[in-house]
Amino acid sequence: MKTHLETPSRWVVRFAPLIRAGGTVLDLACGGGRHARYLAARGHPVSAVDRDEEGLARLRGVPGVAAAPADLEAGPWPFPGRRFDAVVVTNYLHRPLFAAIRDALDDGGVLLYETFMLGQEEIGKPANPHFLLEEGELLRAFADLALIAFEQGRVLEPFPAVVQRLCAVRGGRVRDVPLP
Repeated sequence: MKTHLETPSRWVVRFAPLIRAGGTVLDLACGGGRHARYLAARGHPVSAVDRDEEGLARLRGVPGVAAAPADLEAGPWPFPGRRFDAVVVTNYLHRPLFAAIRDALDDGGVLLYETFMLGQEEIGKPANPHFLLEEGELLRAFADLALIAFEQGRVLEPFPAVVQRLCAVRGGRVRDVPLP
């Protein structure tokens, strides 16, 4: 049986069909690569980036996945000028990257973001407020994108947590987006 670290997020699975067929995906702070694997299996070329080279090693040889080490917080943005049909970020927050994430989306590109928010410190890690979103923060940070779906609150699965989730499209018209 797969653990929550191997199973793609339900949020990502739900909205993955919005990514253009065969479209490129950036899996930012990919960890062990659960989303990179899932999206590559759906036919998307995936660029997976993380500073943890041990996690990236698990992606070597996975068809459709190009894994690259990068320190997203101390190093330069690893994809200057490059755009993707989707950017996926889960369980990771570094606010200074918000502009680079937005800029990495091609027109019609889908942003799938899911991470912890305030209240998580009462349950477990992360507890540092630098790694916890404020209420509605993703909505404000990506207000210029067309909002498809947003959730925030307490979840029980795959483990108890307080999270915020956003699905948005760059330059898209909401009425043209087929909801999964």
